[in-house]
Amino acid sequence: MNAASRLPLRPHDLLWVRAPRAVIGPTPLPVWVDAGWPLVVRRAEGQGAGLVPVGLRGPLRHQRHAAWVDQGQVRRVLTPEGLARAAAWKRIPRGGFAAFDAVRVLAPCLDDVGLPWGPSGSAGFALATGLAVLRPDSDLDLLVRADAAPAARQVEQLKALQGRTPCRLDIQIDTGHGGFALAEWLAGRRQVLLKTARGPFLVEDPWQPPESAEVAQ
Repeated sequence: MNAASRLPLRPHDLLWVRAPRAVIGPTPLPVWVDAGWPLVVRRAEGQGAGLVPVGLRGPLRHQRHAAWVDQGQVRRVLTPEGLARAAAWKRIPRGGFAAFDAVRVLAPCLDDVGLPWGPSGSAGFALATGLAVLRPDSDLDLLVRADAAPAARQVEQLKALQGRTPCRLDIQIDTGHGGFALAEWLAGRRQVLLKTARGPFLVEDPWQPPESAEVAQ
């Protein structure tokens, strides 16, 4: 088994596989699927030992396809944190894409927070591949991993990121067993929507596994 296939795979990680036959699904792959493009790990329950839930994307925004991949066929893994360390946006001219300009501004602030972070969504995919999947006005999606509730200082630092970017900013906090929108949590609502492998749940504490939480309709 190769080193990449032994890594723990988490939502938003990008995977490259050895061959298209490694991708398994209830329906044939769409004609727009490019075998050279990476797959994105998604939140879903497993379909068998060694199968990882993934999403495939095409060049157009509506081209999305859910499937599973044999982890033993994964040859490369790139995490959002790995993208942050590579800082590819530094090599991109300013002014072309609002999302890249935004991550350039926010990166030092996010590093100071002290939590693992990285670009995800279309911006992350474009940084990882160089493919033209980003529009000049695309949103910036960021992932911050926090296995426990951030300290008060970190909360204030995360709050200060809002309103500092030339595009819409969507920061998702990954707790290890689910993910939720930072903006929703900072708004002080009694419950937030936690996305898990078993579906979305309305929870008061997103760092507690939602065994008995209310399933969101």
